[in-house]
Amino acid sequence: MAEYYYTTDPTVRHEEVEFSARLRGFDLHFVTDRGVFSREHIDAGSRLLIESFQVEPTDTVLDLGCGYGPIGIVAARLVPQGRVVLVDVNERAAALAHRNLVGNTVANAEVRVGDGTAPVQGLSFDAILLNPPVRTGKPVVWRLFSEAHTALRAGGSLWVVIGNKQGAPSVRKRLQEAFDRVDDVERGGGFHVYRAVKA
Repeated sequence: MAEYYYTTDPTVRHEEVEFSARLRGFDLHFVTDRGVFSREHIDAGSRLLIESFQVEPTDTVLDLGCGYGPIGIVAARLVPQGRVVLVDVNERAAALAHRNLVGNTVANAEVRVGDGTAPVQGLSFDAILLNPPVRTGKPVVWRLFSEAHTALRAGGSLWVVIGNKQGAPSVRKRLQEAFDRVDDVERGGGFHVYRAVKA
């Protein structure tokens, strides 16, 4: 059985893969490896989130659970006068995200290793981007929603992508309980993108 990607230090042997993708008009190149989520291509959920989220050029953005970095890298390109922090509990994923920042000449972003928002305690964000690790179970996902709410500035938004088969209705209900407004901003390929706003 393959080791699950939501782990601190994957022990599965390395087998790096490289691919390119055009995202939000940017031509990007990625190095990935075994032991990280969707290592051979940008998964459909992440792609829908990437194509849907909206940020301002000066925003401070958190990519929560960044994997090898595609969401955060696109965000960094969209906030040229802002800043992006990419966080992942998986040390291998975080190392790849850092390599991909360098490889795509992204200077206004950094990667931190840790669980949830622990690595960014004391910081606040205009936008948080999350493709949640649904296979870890609802308690982990609900905790990430709560931590994201705390880390957002007033008026900030949490952008979440979730599949219909992954419990989209229950996710929307939970977001509505935690946030002041929740919009279903995009859907496609069996996925929804929700924008949850902190008043």
